[in-house]
Amino acid sequence: MTDSPERNESTDGTANQDKTATQKRSSMPYYLLILLFLILAMWGWQAINNANRTEVGYSFFLTQLEDGNVKIASLKGLKLLGEWKDVEKTKTAMEAMVKELNTGVTEKSKEVKAPKIADLFVTNVPHQENESLLRRLEENGVVEYGSTNEDMSILLMQSMLYLLPLILLVGFLFFAMRRSSDPMGSGGMFGNFVKSQAKRFQPSDAQTTFDDVAGMDHAKKELQEVVEFLKEPAKFQRLGAEMPKGVLLMGPPGTGKTLVARAVAGEAGVPFYSINGSEFIQMFVGVGASRVRDMFRTAKENAPCILFIDEIDAVGRVRGAGVGGGHDEREQTLNQILSEMDGFESSAAVIVIAATNRPDVLDPALLRPGRFDRHVAIDRPSREGRLGILKVHARKVKLAEGVALKEVANGTIGFSGAELRNLINEAALHAVREGKDAVEMDDFDSARDKIMMGVPREDIMNKKERRMTAYHEAGHAIIGWMLPEVDPVHKVTIVPRGRALGVTQFVPEEERFHMGETRLRQQLAMMLGGRTAEKLIFDEYSAGAESDLKRSSQIARRMVSTWGMSEKIGPVAYRDNEEQPFLGKEIHEARKYSEQTAFLIDEEMRVVLLEAQDLAIRTLEENREILEELVTALMENEVVDKEQLEEIMGPRKSLDEDGSTDTEQSENESE
Repeated sequence: MTDSPERNESTDGTANQDKTATQKRSSMPYYLLILLFLILAMWGWQAINNANRTEVGYSFFLTQLEDGNVKIASLKGLKLLGEWKDVEKTKTAMEAMVKELNTGVTEKSKEVKAPKIADLFVTNVPHQENESLLRRLEENGVVEYGSTNEDMSILLMQSMLYLLPLILLVGFLFFAMRRSSDPMGSGGMFGNFVKSQAKRFQPSDAQTTFDDVAGMDHAKKELQEVVEFLKEPAKFQRLGAEMPKGVLLMGPPGTGKTLVARAVAGEAGVPFYSINGSEFIQMFVGVGASRVRDMFRTAKENAPCILFIDEIDAVGRVRGAGVGGGHDEREQTLNQILSEMDGFESSAAVIVIAATNRPDVLDPALLRPGRFDRHVAIDRPSREGRLGILKVHARKVKLAEGVALKEVANGTIGFSGAELRNLINEAALHAVREGKDAVEMDDFDSARDKIMMGVPREDIMNKKERRMTAYHEAGHAIIGWMLPEVDPVHKVTIVPRGRALGVTQFVPEEERFHMGETRLRQQLAMMLGGRTAEKLIFDEYSAGAESDLKRSSQIARRMVSTWGMSEKIGPVAYRDNEEQPFLGKEIHEARKYSEQTAFLIDEEMRVVLLEAQDLAIRTLEENREILEELVTALMENEVVDKEQLEEIMGPRKSLDEDGSTDTEQSENESE
């Protein structure tokens, strides 16, 4: 069930939208550019004008004024701008002054250098000389023009420079607001932020079809009508039939919900838009609803198409549940989704497909007819389905001649499609590490052990710990072998794997869809078999049975309080508040049974576990020699497989189709 490589495009990648965006960009106000050019020109003119002037000291200016070498002058605040009458005379005076200043100076670094004299000059006027300067200019016959205020052009230019950032900001906001009357719309100033994040998968030569989906015959039959509607909508509209607006895919993680949705688009040959439910949620109120509007608008413009929302439970949970009110961003986004799905016309060839592994937490308004009309359950594959999935994933893997995928499918009961894909990949990686030219059956066994039992650790246990671990795992194995309702034992190991010091691997021989009370009680006895063996041999319990106690306690509680398997409790189901997925919902939902009933549930749960422990004790005491022999084999080899178990414990009792064991059948025949 591999995904086909397809090209991603965003929902705004159509030609019409690009053309509209180009036209809007071309309508940029040119007067802003002209204003900016004028400001830069005035600034350049002032810079060039100041570059042609020589800055001199005020005392040097006064000497030249007394000598009558100043032609014109203009007082601009505390700056005096002017022009010399005789530039050569000014140069000579400057050189003489510099020479006098450098008299007695021995170091060249301290010598004063004469500036380059130009026709124009500028000097800074001391504040106390500001009033008497005009009188001196008149006495020496210097023409004075201007005033004590700055020149209006220079003042204007400086003001514009100071206001330039504000002018640019106002111009940008005005330009952005002109692009759309709705600033939160697709063409508005916040258009990219509120735009839908859905990815578009275009039909390609290597697109996903139903041939790439194995083990989902029921789901493919349900969705085949959707494909036919997208191909020939007139066929259904001719008789007044309407296709479901929404299809909800429900199933455990890894079962291929996304893949089957993409296969529908590949079969129909229509655009496929994919988005995750969490991509609607933002910290800003209204953004998620805007993204929903943009997504559905794009889907309608590109109809016929498929709109796929993965993990819809992220945004479609029950409104008003848990702590907080009903006006948060998530619930507004959900309301917009409900409104958009109601707004579809009956002739609109847009199918909304959603996927979730938590259908129990979805809002009822989302599941009613008219929105998600069709609910398709995608469960873990059957034996034939697993074989088909393995064949699909094994296309790119080089298999050895002796590999039988049917046996691999028989030994992977309960695996999902994603786990089967991982199994083949791990087998190929193991073959590469071993330096093989093809993947063999032992590579699949190693991969299954790695997935089910964990990665082997290199922990070194002392002799006592190894013996305790061996007895613990042997206790599980013997009870699982002797009780026919328990799944067959496939392998026992005392090699530390994952988080466990030892593992007993059980591999079912067939799918089970019904679980009776006898099977549950024998299952509990098997779980408690490890600690029972420790108590029988060492007369003490160890902390290694923590996981066994936790799992067995959960099963026993459900037997008593949920499945009605207790005579004292009776056929009553008591729901625990721990099952609530919403924070705080159990606060306002009081427990619906009394303290006396809770005490009775705990007592009956304890009785069930004690009965299972007694069954485990009897089974181990009856097979004490087998226990010692199996422990000896584990201490020597560390791993005991199914063939060795059969040599030690004999043939395993198996159940017939009517539920009886081989021993019971032989007794009935003798009678």
